[in-house]
Amino acid sequence: MKAKALLLLVVLLSLALPATALADGIIIPKLPPCTDCLPITGCPYAGPCPEPSPMVQLAIRYHHVDVTIEDQVAVTHVDQVFFNPNDWAVEGTYLFPLPVDAAVTSFTLWVDGQPVEGEILDAEQARQTYRQIVSSLLDPALLEYAGRGAVQAHIFPIPPRGERRIELEYTQALAAENGLVRYVYPLGTEKYSAWPLENVAINVDIQSSQPIRAVYSPSHSVAVSRESPNQALAGYEAEDVLPDTDFALYYSIGKNEAFHLMSYRSPLDDDPDGFFLLLLAPNPEVSPQAISKDVLLVIDRSGSMEGEKFHQAQDALRYVLNHLNPEDRFNLISFSTGLETYSERMQPAEQASQALEWVDQQSAQGSTDINRALLEAASMTDRERPTYLIFLTDGLPTEGEVESQKILDNFRSVAPNNLRLFPFGVGYDVDTFLLDSLAQENHGASTYVLPGEPLDEILSAFYARISTPVLTDLELDFDGIPVYDLYPEPLPDLFEGSQIILVGRYREGGTADVELNGLVNGERQTFVFPEQRFTSSSSGLELSAGGPQSAIPRLWATRKIGHLLNQIRLSGPNQEIIDQVVRLSIRYGIVTPYTSYLVTEPMPLGAAEQNRIVEEQVLAMEAMPAEAVSGQAAVQKAADQASLAGAEAPAEQSVEAAGRVRQVGARAFVLSGKQWIDTAYDPEKTETIKVAFLSEDYFALAERFPELATAFALGQSVIAFAEGSAYEVVPQDRPVAPLDIPPAQPEPSGTSQPAQPPANSTSAPTQPVEERSPAATNAAGSTPIEPEQRNPLLCGGGLLPILLIPVGLVGMQIWKKRQQP
Repeated sequence: MKAKALLLLVVLLSLALPATALADGIIIPKLPPCTDCLPITGCPYAGPCPEPSPMVQLAIRYHHVDVTIEDQVAVTHVDQVFFNPNDWAVEGTYLFPLPVDAAVTSFTLWVDGQPVEGEILDAEQARQTYRQIVSSLLDPALLEYAGRGAVQAHIFPIPPRGERRIELEYTQALAAENGLVRYVYPLGTEKYSAWPLENVAINVDIQSSQPIRAVYSPSHSVAVSRESPNQALAGYEAEDVLPDTDFALYYSIGKNEAFHLMSYRSPLDDDPDGFFLLLLAPNPEVSPQAISKDVLLVIDRSGSMEGEKFHQAQDALRYVLNHLNPEDRFNLISFSTGLETYSERMQPAEQASQALEWVDQQSAQGSTDINRALLEAASMTDRERPTYLIFLTDGLPTEGEVESQKILDNFRSVAPNNLRLFPFGVGYDVDTFLLDSLAQENHGASTYVLPGEPLDEILSAFYARISTPVLTDLELDFDGIPVYDLYPEPLPDLFEGSQIILVGRYREGGTADVELNGLVNGERQTFVFPEQRFTSSSSGLELSAGGPQSAIPRLWATRKIGHLLNQIRLSGPNQEIIDQVVRLSIRYGIVTPYTSYLVTEPMPLGAAEQNRIVEEQVLAMEAMPAEAVSGQAAVQKAADQASLAGAEAPAEQSVEAAGRVRQVGARAFVLSGKQWIDTAYDPEKTETIKVAFLSEDYFALAERFPELATAFALGQSVIAFAEGSAYEVVPQDRPVAPLDIPPAQPEPSGTSQPAQPPANSTSAPTQPVEERSPAATNAAGSTPIEPEQRNPLLCGGGLLPILLIPVGLVGMQIWKKRQQP
């Protein structure tokens, strides 16, 4: 009878959530023994057993990371709070997987203000620890960190409904390759949390003895502030998210033009061409007077602008006039039923103070004659000078020519090639088709200012970015390397303090001398960047999550999807374009309002299924009425698609989509039932190679192929590619043929040997690490796992090991089901 009761309890426990909190740091918990109850997850310290209750996973209140990089030495401070929602105390072992390139010299670990003794595990020790945890918890989440070292420490009990704050600090030396420095923080482990993070923030302070050129994150959308030529701040913050990608940040140093090329080639046979990303930033020592420009400010003063909007628009005009460069020229046009110009011709910047009085005298009244205002601005353009037309309106054309297409045709017939048009749509009553088409045809970009947003601040910040052009009319020559599908196309002008991020595809790899040329005050100049390498093959390091080039394909796909969606919106449904959107969305796991099938359709979505989806999408769009060009929905769609087309980082998934769509390096996986399937898998074209979960072959594959280890970490049932073969993880009890797996490459010693910081750098003081005595290691040189670590949840004095289930993915599904009514 007792055996049946114990068996029943084990079955009940298999439906419960384990108490492991998997973040960048991992807590492997255990429960205190009970004196008078069976070993169930709900047992108290003493007394009769209550009814079995599910173990609720630890939540993460916040996750804050502060990084200081001084001359390529990075000090990373991690601050996170774990919350215990259970009715009993939880304690356990804390593990922090170290970044793959980290060579830790020392670290400091604090828990609630008290220092905690800990140890650093080298790559081999950590590998055995991770493998033991994966086997005991039946949870593969740690597999992707098999090649990394770790920090390990005991955590004091977290009281019921209480919190435990953990602070960790470590130091690492960052290498520079051709002047480009890369920093990575292991944020991607947060995808295994049972709940979205309430708040996550990463702040990086970069200080260098050499000028800092470009600052760029291929993984996350970061805000960058340049404090001085030698200091830059980068920040990322989000709420209610499940990050699924490690945080990566690049910055370049040196006195010359920053020109950095990164390339990537997928190992999948169905996608042989490569991807590249080109990062370009100007020389900060270029004089602000290097290029003189003309600025045309065209402002809507119709009656609908009256009030706060018009006052903010006037403030924005004052900002621009007060920040003209000495060699610039300007003019102002206000329009409603009629129009008024400040001057008949462009005026020198020294006259800007007099124009402030003209701005003060303007008032809002009348209708909206957009056509006449645009034609007047075009007539003032000097074809020999770069001209930036800032066009601000809050309404639809209601006076003169009111048909959008005719307005576009009229402006197209008179606008010179050197004019750059930047429309600002204020509020929801704007013609998004007209504004976006104007920007697209005239080398500009649209900005939409939603109700309640500060128009003056947005427009002023925009002008600060374009105030000093250093190179216009850019052209690139790749010296015989065939490239295609470049975004953005055409290239925008290059401004002081800014950077251009170009992504594209290429066919054959090789080395090329890339030429960049453009205009400086009407004269064409050429810059040559020799021996730029386009890779001809892929490597495991590049394919692994957070690898140097793994974000490039998805960034390229994000921009191309945004470009295609804009074409559909501005030109109407087109089967060829919709086909491209569907296939890119499935291949790269990018969920958009047009591609919700990623979270609704069964998988796998092979070629036949994709054809069916395309046909359904085309029929559905053709049956729908013409899209509205104004209104809240139209403005939001225009803004969202512009964000995709100009993205500097791959599109982030919503919490809902993150439950079913995951990224592994450059590839996307979709959850179908209980199985994670690579979206490139087509059952009609590829037969899978079976491998049993937790078998020796399973671990050997994970160690041999970094990209497979990261994919296997998704769950117990996975179909993933490695070197052109599709591997399928099947249940442990299913008989499968043994595999002939080549041995893994030797691990680098970077995680076990202290790094030597650059000679001109100093590291922050940290607490020394406790050295382990020789007796504390086994014959293999690794740290033995204590019994309570092998079975982290023991109740009743260890009479019965509790069966545990995978933490992250099953936990997420159970949590989501509980939220349903």
